[in-house]
Amino acid sequence: MSNVETKGAAAKAKARPEGGPAGVNSGHLRAFIERVERLEEEKRAIAEDIKDVYAEAKGNGFDVKVMRKIVSIRRQDTAKRREEEEILDLYLAALGMG
Repeated sequence: MSNVETKGAAAKAKARPEGGPAGVNSGHLRAFIERVERLEEEKRAIAEDIKDVYAEAKGNGFDVKVMRKIVSIRRQDTAKRREEEEILDLYLAALGMG
């Protein structure tokens, strides 16, 4: 084995944590996976909460489709939203709908 090959093998052996394949720190990987799983569970819970709020609003006579559109619009940058509105108005006028 050449000196370069020996150094490469030593580096791989050093990088391999106990119980994991070369170059993979299984403890670190497991921690990341578990964090993502916890966040995914929180995301599902929040999505359910949002669904409940929309259902409550609908029960109080609000149009949920319009509410979702408003939430979407409020997320946008003001300048970008205005530009899109101007283009929409232009297209609607071109089609005789404006």
